[in-house]
Amino acid sequence: MSFELSLVVELALLGLVTGFLAGLLGIGGGMIMVPFVTAILTGRGVSTPLAIKMAIATSMATIVFTSISSVRAHHRRGAVRWDIVRGLAPGIVLGAALASLGVFAVLKGSSLALLFAAFVGFSATQMYLDRKPAPSQVLPGTAGLVGAGTLIGFLSGLVGAGGGFISVPLMVWCNVAMHNAVATSAALGFPIALANVLGYVFSGYSLPDLPSYSLGYVWLPALAVIASCSVITAPLGAAAAHRLPVKKLKRVFALILYTLALYMGYRGLTA
Repeated sequence: MSFELSLVVELALLGLVTGFLAGLLGIGGGMIMVPFVTAILTGRGVSTPLAIKMAIATSMATIVFTSISSVRAHHRRGAVRWDIVRGLAPGIVLGAALASLGVFAVLKGSSLALLFAAFVGFSATQMYLDRKPAPSQVLPGTAGLVGAGTLIGFLSGLVGAGGGFISVPLMVWCNVAMHNAVATSAALGFPIALANVLGYVFSGYSLPDLPSYSLGYVWLPALAVIASCSVITAPLGAAAAHRLPVKKLKRVFALILYTLALYMGYRGLTA
């Protein structure tokens, strides 16, 4: 696979759009990246099952870098609940290992595509309805946090997401303030991404038919270009969120997410 200028342009545009929407709407970049990276790879001759797995792994790898700048900003505002991070992190590492080293390598790309489509469809519905879970109780003890962290790390590893789709509702439901929940979820993105990426690299390292510039399931050109571009536009999206009607934008974008979910569902059924 040649590394031509058109590929750089495609990945750069994807990174710029992904970063802006993540900052504007507070969504995980994987919901956008995975379908488009899948399309880019298949358009360059990579088989659909392998392209799906590489898109998920590469999406997760970008979170390693984007989460660093995000958590620094939240930490400066004193919004990160580091006690919650410490409670969830051991389970996250365990769940990530189970997903990226075990289930991810065994499952077919078509099955992962269908799982991803279901995840995006669910997220789109939550975004469209703009539901906020009502706080009703406190966080569980050590065993409960480890169990919750395991679930977050495991599901994140299968769909290439940062875990906020589970961790934020969990924390808000347990009476953690929304701004603390979002900031803490950003901090959790780093161990989720790092643990899963190590598993993706190890489990896919010796695979045949990988495209050029691959490290296991991670496609390095997409990682480098998307991560560097998304970091540029994420602050712009966050700033725009204070000026634009975000609730209406979320409903419009939810319809786009349904389209992406249908695309990945189609890929999964025809792979």
